[in-house]
Amino acid sequence: MKKLTPVFMISVIISLAFILWGVINPENLEAVTGEIQGFITDQFGWFYLLAATGFLAFVIFLVFSPYGRIKLGKQDEEPDYNYITWFSFLFTAGMGIGLVFWGVSEPMYHFYEPAPSENIESQSIQSAGYALRYAFFHWGLHPWAIYSVVALTLAYFKFRKGTAGVVSAAFEPLLGDRVNGVIGTTINVIVVFATVFGVATSLGFGTAQIGGGISNLFGIDNTTGLQVIIIIVVTFLYMLSSQTGLDVGIRILSKTNIYLAIILMLFLLFSGPTNFIMNSFTQTLGGYAQSLVRMSFQLDTFNMESTWVEDWTIFYWAWWIAWAPFVGTFIARVSRGRTIREFIIGVIAVPTIFGALWFSVFGGTAIHLEYIQGIDVMGVMEEFGMETALFFVLQQYNFGWIMSFVAVLLIASFFITSADSATFVLGMQTTNGSMNPANSVKFVWGIIQSATAAVLLLAGGLEALQTASIIAAFPFAIIMIFMIISLMKALRRETIPERKKYKK
Repeated sequence: MKKLTPVFMISVIISLAFILWGVINPENLEAVTGEIQGFITDQFGWFYLLAATGFLAFVIFLVFSPYGRIKLGKQDEEPDYNYITWFSFLFTAGMGIGLVFWGVSEPMYHFYEPAPSENIESQSIQSAGYALRYAFFHWGLHPWAIYSVVALTLAYFKFRKGTAGVVSAAFEPLLGDRVNGVIGTTINVIVVFATVFGVATSLGFGTAQIGGGISNLFGIDNTTGLQVIIIIVVTFLYMLSSQTGLDVGIRILSKTNIYLAIILMLFLLFSGPTNFIMNSFTQTLGGYAQSLVRMSFQLDTFNMESTWVEDWTIFYWAWWIAWAPFVGTFIARVSRGRTIREFIIGVIAVPTIFGALWFSVFGGTAIHLEYIQGIDVMGVMEEFGMETALFFVLQQYNFGWIMSFVAVLLIASFFITSADSATFVLGMQTTNGSMNPANSVKFVWGIIQSATAAVLLLAGGLEALQTASIIAAFPFAIIMIFMIISLMKALRRETIPERKKYKK
């Protein structure tokens, strides 16, 4: 614990204060954070849309620019991890548990309540197509571009310039030595705040889905008591994993996640309506590409009664920005030796295509069950909660019970890996960017994360804490804009490597 910084102490105090607030008066916490978040989305929704789309445009520019040949490290350095391991890290840290949770639920919601701007009838064949398109949109290029801006900037300054692995260090070209003062501490505290509460709320919701799976499989009521037991068990497992370091615990679990996810997806792809799924994937991918610009700027300005964009798109963009410090720091840590072009294509293209296929398989199957076969998937979600939707869909097919059990293992594995990754990132950010934070520091943050999820599950304050985390997205979006300016200032000073010449 000798390498602790003021960021650690300030962040711990803020975390404990919010936990106490959520326990003592969860209704007040929800009301206050909800009002602040409502004001931000109402008044600055345009800012989130422009920022997220601007981040995507920026990374696309880098791919096609000469800067793409610059390596994140010394120019002769090779990557630390092979592609399979690297992609498993990206998938696990980025949104793996979210895909499992929302794979069925989000397309079903859009199927029943399509975006008003599309002017299509609910529960129609048109709304089925648009349901998948918006799932692609919310989980595709934009969120991964948000992650890549933070990850690329941190990796560049850490591995090529040798700065500390904290977010504030990326501002050295703009602020000079002032990054070591109050401004730098403030930036890093915002990073830790967003990470702690973003991950804690995801752990809480992940716990609810594990409980839903256990309830579905074994007939046990998904009570708060069961969920607390799940948190205790999973906390023990991820704390055990966190003590083994990045190259053992997280690496093994990340690959396990990928294998389990592929097994689950292939099962439903070939057990379910295979032709319908692949047709949906192909058509929706084309529709997504065709409508990308229009959806990126859609605000429903002239429909004063609609809050659809605020409830979905703006919420998601804020949520991804709130997660960007955590995911970006972790992706940066495992990306040494990649060129900027290779990094961006890997971080954006691969997860986007995998996510699109995932939603086509799970969301497409759910829509087929509902619309074609007349099985009431939405009714189950409304009666038993959306955390049960995945298990209900799986059990419509042979070996569904076994696959539901695999799904519970996958969610638990994602849960453990996300928490493990978060303790690693929090350790880095509160020890001045140490590449291998002390186990004692990771232990402290692990306990804080789990305690936050557990006490707020009991107090009913998880959604309020999620809102509090998203509030941190607003200042961090501004921080990201200045990160881009700082990165470009540094890149302009680079000597661009020559193109590789291939023998004819």
